Amino acid sequence: MTRSKVLDTDALIGDPQTRVVVCCGSGGVGKTTTAASLALRAAERFGRRTVVLTIDPARRLAQSLGLAELDNAPRRVEKVVDGSLDAMMLDMKRTFDEVVLAHTTREQADEIFANPFYQAMSGTFAGTQEYMAMEKLAQLRARDEWDLIVVDTPPSRSALDFLDAPARLARFLDGRMMRLLTSSSRGGHSVFSLMTSSMSFFTRTINKVIGGRLLSDIGTFAASLDSTFGGFRTRAEATFKALQNPQTAFLVVAAPEPDAIREAVYFTRRLTEERMPLAGLVLNRSHSVAATGLSAERAMGAVEALEDSGDDTPTADVLRVHSRLVSQVATETRIAARFTAACPDVPQARVPAFAADVHDLEDLRAVAEALAGSGSAPP
Repeated sequence: MTRSKVLDTDALIGDPQTRVVVCCGSGGVGKTTTAASLALRAAERFGRRTVVLTIDPARRLAQSLGLAELDNAPRRVEKVVDGSLDAMMLDMKRTFDEVVLAHTTREQADEIFANPFYQAMSGTFAGTQEYMAMEKLAQLRARDEWDLIVVDTPPSRSALDFLDAPARLARFLDGRMMRLLTSSSRGGHSVFSLMTSSMSFFTRTINKVIGGRLLSDIGTFAASLDSTFGGFRTRAEATFKALQNPQTAFLVVAAPEPDAIREAVYFTRRLTEERMPLAGLVLNRSHSVAATGLSAERAMGAVEALEDSGDDTPTADVLRVHSRLVSQVATETRIAARFTAACPDVPQARVPAFAADVHDLEDLRAVAEALAGSGSAPP
């Protein structure tokens, strides 16, 4: 069986040329913990000024970093030995507001903020979170206050959303329909009045389906946002190109589970197609056995012998646990091997399964130490 290449995470985060690390993968595989532990180690071991940006609305990261809460602005993490670490959690509504404020006058911004369509879109529109994650990354890069930015990508059904959704939203905001709405509003003849005069039946149908008020809100929003047309797409493209820069490194995070590995293979191939700098795979929650010479079958055979002799002691319980663990390790090894077979040139690092969830800085340090010391990658 082919053994995977070993991912040296210390060499990655300690390299001054590495300015952005993006942790991506399917939901529930430990991206947030991986991002936080790498950011902490970069600060403490290599003295780098580091900021970690999480998209996960859960409070786990704030609690583990010893912070009461996280918001849209970087907050300094205390008790960091050497270096510095800031942490923040994306607020997509506030980030969208910041984008509008940066590219319109205050009067125009107030008009946009008051628009019901904007209020709905900026908080719930599909792709907004992923787009604003890239906007926030661009803002952090522009400030040039940190040596390293570690990004925890949005939790979603598909890890590809982080790459695809920003472009979809940019196309919508810069799209032909929005331009039509804008030009009709500027010309003094609303597209809606034209529809009413010539296609009254169609207009009534549209009004019933989505509401005339919504149509009006969209038109007003498009007109108010006219000064930023082209800007959304331009910034999305600029950030996309920045992600292709050699100073950026992508880490695909997975767990030894069929769905997670399948998603990791898919995303790895997509990153390669998009010419994104892929550093490797982090395989979280891996199990191992200490007594490698004792197979599951031999352990259960010993249990049966003890039971037959009437000596069902705690030793039998230990053997049962060992047998189950050996079987689990074998299953995980087969599953992980699917990634190695599909992506043989991608280095891997393994993090063992911990007995409890990560709760504080010490736990994060333990995860980072395990990552750095994973010289024995899964086969």
